[in-house]
Amino acid sequence: MNNEKKLCGLYMRVSTEDQAREGFSLPEQRERLEQFCKFKNYEIVDYYEDAGISAKTGNLRPEFERLKEDIKSKKINTIVALKLDRITRSIFDWEKLMTFLEENDAYLDCANDEINTTNANGKMISRLLMSVSQNEIERTSERTKIGLAGAIKQGHIPSQAPLGYKHEDKKLVIDYSTKDIVKRIFNLYYEGNSYQNISNILNEEKVLGKTNWRDSSITAILENEVYKGDYVHGKRTKHPTYYQDVVEPIVSKELWEECQVQKKKNSRSYQRTLTYLFLQKLTCPKCGRLMGGKATKKKNGNVYYYYYCSDCKINLKENVISEYFDNFVQELVEYDSVVNQFFLPMIKQKFDEPKEQLEKELLKQNNKLERIRKAYIEGAFDLDVYNEEKKIVETAIDKLNAELEDTENCENFNFTPQDILLKRDIDYINRVKLASEYKARTKTWKDYTREEKSDLIMRYVDEIKLKQQHDFIYVDEILFRESICKPCNELFDKGYIDVKTPAIFGNLVGELRFSNYLPEEEVGKHIMRLRQYYDVGFEEAIYYVEDRVFYFDFMKDDRAIIRVFPLEDYCKIDPDIKLKEQRYGIIYIRGKDEFQMQDINSAFDYIPDESNTSVIYMKDPVPIEIGVKPVNMEALNNDTSSQE
Repeated sequence: MNNEKKLCGLYMRVSTEDQAREGFSLPEQRERLEQFCKFKNYEIVDYYEDAGISAKTGNLRPEFERLKEDIKSKKINTIVALKLDRITRSIFDWEKLMTFLEENDAYLDCANDEINTTNANGKMISRLLMSVSQNEIERTSERTKIGLAGAIKQGHIPSQAPLGYKHEDKKLVIDYSTKDIVKRIFNLYYEGNSYQNISNILNEEKVLGKTNWRDSSITAILENEVYKGDYVHGKRTKHPTYYQDVVEPIVSKELWEECQVQKKKNSRSYQRTLTYLFLQKLTCPKCGRLMGGKATKKKNGNVYYYYYCSDCKINLKENVISEYFDNFVQELVEYDSVVNQFFLPMIKQKFDEPKEQLEKELLKQNNKLERIRKAYIEGAFDLDVYNEEKKIVETAIDKLNAELEDTENCENFNFTPQDILLKRDIDYINRVKLASEYKARTKTWKDYTREEKSDLIMRYVDEIKLKQQHDFIYVDEILFRESICKPCNELFDKGYIDVKTPAIFGNLVGELRFSNYLPEEEVGKHIMRLRQYYDVGFEEAIYYVEDRVFYFDFMKDDRAIIRVFPLEDYCKIDPDIKLKEQRYGIIYIRGKDEFQMQDINSAFDYIPDESNTSVIYMKDPVPIEIGVKPVNMEALNNDTSSQE
């Protein structure tokens, strides 16, 4: 047989890694093998190319299987390959191939390895080389596993960062701009919502600007151990490796495990009907871990909610926390209204700053698309593989372009910090002057369902710290989300957000809406915008620092104070300078003053614009002809005096 003419099948293979290595592309292999066959006077019968497939045991290689069928049918009698590793890297697979070749009077000849099974010496050398290769593979695998285990324990997770995390210095760290979405998904599921319900909620709210949330996305999040701080390497293999506490968790281990239990219950059509207001928010006063939730239902139908720490044997009634919240929660509801109308676009633009990141990722994907195109032209893979890879990248590019468009729309958002100031004051005046209309249009905390209350707390509250003295447990501190608090604090520092503060006025004590210093020009513009709807007045007051008392000639009629603010920026004054008096401005409205517009709806649906127009929330400007111009503080004082 050795003297028979060699009818060759040229076998070429590239794995994904090989495509980037010089000398391993399919065209380069083909050229080298054709030269080899010409030198050895072999007749080339056919070419067999497997693109993007490794030689790992179990991988299906269609062209290699076709080659074996051609050997059986005697179409060819010799396999010609560049190296032995193009055929296999497994001793087991090699022995099977040797048996197959012997049974079919066929041979293997490798251009670079000097392996030739046409004689006994060649077979022996091939077995020795394969043993050495197998040993090196196993040693490399062992070293890789040891190194990988060490890296994982240091937080270097070898996978794409899931939602709620990002890679920083090669470590997986929490992404605070998206972690609350993950928390919310776990809580929604724990409360009994199905995958479908959760994806519908996220799509309706266009969370992350997406409307393609799917059941599979929710399932992947709920089943990912990373969210409780653990990682499973080789999760879908026969021998996965479990690493505990390798990343900072987003949800507690208790909640994660509860959700896995819930999955089993849901498979039996179990539906949780209870909503916990403070789930994932309360930390145990002893150990600091998140507390779980439970409830009992009495015969009369009343449901009583509790929070517990199983390790410390602590139980706490929900109404203890609720009573504390009732003291300020209506303010939270009011802020929620402002946040929904004004803050969210501002926060997205200012703190997430996604545009630069999106543009970088878009450039990266476009470059990847170009690399795929070039690789296809060079013959690295066939048309089907090219189209599949191209489609994946183009889908990612379309998604990034859509997110960029949303970001640009956000940057063109019309509302300003001055609009927030105005909206807050108009709402307050509406509450005083149009009380019944305001009440009919405005939801209070008491009007909220448990689901709505839970959602509000989820959006704004980051953590509720408890304290224990003997057997008494109470709320020590409430930490609000930084993404909300930071812009609120910045706007307050600049004078655009108010807070209720107790104050003494002569022999009267009450709470007033205080804000920080605003420049005179800003105050003038603000008052004139207010006067498009209400005939508000302005007056100065003296604050006696030592006595902590305000004095002004104010109580002669039924005036309602809208806002109090310093007329000088006292925060910038040297603290060593002890002032006896401070000047404050007061914006007020008299009881007899009526709404200036014919349509009362304007007070609730519009805000006056600086250019004498009214702006519908989120819509185009609608002109309203009112002739006013911004004036300075002196003009405001004179104007107010003339009204007396």
